[in-house]
Amino acid sequence: MNALPPLADLRATARVVSLPLATRFRGVDHREALLFEGPEGWTEFSPFVEYDDVEASAWLAGAIDFGWRPQPAALREIVPVNATVPAVPGSDVPAVLARYDGCRTAKVKVAERGQTLADDVARVRAVRETMGAEGRVRLDANGGWNVDEAEHAVHALAEFDLEYLEQPCASVDELAQLRERIADWGIPIAADESVRKATDPLAVARAGAADILVVKAQPLGGIHRALEIVAEAGLPAVVSSALDTSIGLSMGVALAASLPDLPFDCGLGTASLFTADVARPSLRPAGGALAVGRVSPDAALLDRHAAAPERREWWLVRLERCHALLAAGE
Repeated sequence: MNALPPLADLRATARVVSLPLATRFRGVDHREALLFEGPEGWTEFSPFVEYDDVEASAWLAGAIDFGWRPQPAALREIVPVNATVPAVPGSDVPAVLARYDGCRTAKVKVAERGQTLADDVARVRAVRETMGAEGRVRLDANGGWNVDEAEHAVHALAEFDLEYLEQPCASVDELAQLRERIADWGIPIAADESVRKATDPLAVARAGAADILVVKAQPLGGIHRALEIVAEAGLPAVVSSALDTSIGLSMGVALAASLPDLPFDCGLGTASLFTADVARPSLRPAGGALAVGRVSPDAALLDRHAAAPERREWWLVRLERCHALLAAGE
């Protein structure tokens, strides 16, 4: 990252918003984010509230990278994206998929705490039936299974012609074990948390524990750092979001647009999970893709969805703490 801008520059334009979700996701029904404007345009700082300051400071580095530093040249004008299906009952799947215009791929959440493999099977079956034989179906377990559970799940879910399995287990060692066990099934393993939450994001590639990297611009410290990680890993990459507003999604789209190769649809269609946004129009899929380009918020929408005063103060204090960590590390 270039020289860290003063905290006062970040606070000067800071807006904290709370956006309602159409379906409860990751245990929340509203998503909070802090937005601010840099010389290059608007950017977003939105680590999940449970993340500690050390982890959250990487997200701030990513936000500053996007707002203060010129970004790599785009190699494409649109980025194809997938639909995201939360851990809903199978009966709710058609309504969820209907929110994603033209998407040919669906990422389905599985291994949800408090649910069973039977729930996962019902959900994935409903996705396959709704999308038809031509649709692409990938699963995301968020590290929720151990190796035996993951292997059992593969046996139960493989009939639905899976594109890949994202973060089935939590650790790199478990991923490597599972990859070896299911080698004959032809289902690739993608690593997400083992990249963005790892002290060494390249460890999973060196261990031969994954076939695909899932990369997110904010958590990895920005677009420039994410591109470096993909290049060093030497694995195909999928760019995904972290339930961002359209401002944060535009950062992910810029990353996807600058990758030399983009063999998979990206997980950047998540504005369709919201019932409101900060931009007009919202950065939602059209024809299964998102347009490349910066996004600016609508002033009226910023006001309408402003977080409560105590939440705004919480985010500003968090911003100050994370900025101090980045300053200490310069």
